[in-house]
Amino acid sequence: MADVTIGMPVYNGANFIAEAIESLLAQTFTDFELIISDNGSTDETESICRSFVKRDPRVQYFRSDCNRGAAWNYNRTFELSNSPYFKWASHDDICAPTLVERCVEVLDQEDAVVLCYAKTTFIDEKSQVINEYEDKLNLGATKPHRRFWGFLRKPAGCNPVFGLMRRDVLATTRLIGSYESSDYNLLAEMCLRGQFRELPERLFYRRNHPLMSRRVNKSGGDFISWFNTNCRGRNRLPHLRILYELIKRIWQAPINDREKLLCYGEIVRTSLTLGNRTFDWCRARNDKERMY
Repeated sequence: MADVTIGMPVYNGANFIAEAIESLLAQTFTDFELIISDNGSTDETESICRSFVKRDPRVQYFRSDCNRGAAWNYNRTFELSNSPYFKWASHDDICAPTLVERCVEVLDQEDAVVLCYAKTTFIDEKSQVINEYEDKLNLGATKPHRRFWGFLRKPAGCNPVFGLMRRDVLATTRLIGSYESSDYNLLAEMCLRGQFRELPERLFYRRNHPLMSRRVNKSGGDFISWFNTNCRGRNRLPHLRILYELIKRIWQAPINDREKLLCYGEIVRTSLTLGNRTFDWCRARNDKERMY
């Protein structure tokens, strides 16, 4: 069994997937498996992935007979894993060679840390640098509600969801939900279970390009269908859905009742402080801040 599993969900990703896989196979930390889950792609994704399977035994390729939606596919890569550490990787992003090694070092040395990630650099479709970004989620408080307080005041991006996580901890969450900003709620669940570490290096390159999900799926209904192909119709009251799911995830977290009440109090306090901007950071419409 490998120490690390990297899960790469993809649908029609032939434009960038080869570069993304190359960056993973070039990691200085080599004891990993790469699980690629293809959601029924109709372009050259399958042939590209199978060429890497023949080239490197660490690469595994699984193909669905149809597109079941991004949430299903992201969760499937996790379900196919069994390593102690797990990381999601998008088909259009690039990882610096030392990213996995640096994250493993932190998780090996600090038992309280459940997620480690690197600072982000945004690149375009030609891999040219656009700008630099920091999620500022270096959450080291020992009390869950204090980490949650720091999480609620973070910037809009959810790039840490592509960090390295403890698989056994991630398995206790609800993973990726079939609704907008479920990546935000997943990070909230993780911070209730342990500390986050942000590496000082910029080792994660997030690609901003015209075929990103938010640009292709312009309406709320289209975006919901992208998460789950069985869901149709309008994206009604998305703010309330995010809040409802967040409250539910706090209630189900493995923390005591006092900590849960303090977390609910942080939501109320944040709402009173930020007013209508309370959930703007978790519904960021800017393409470069979207998860997928």
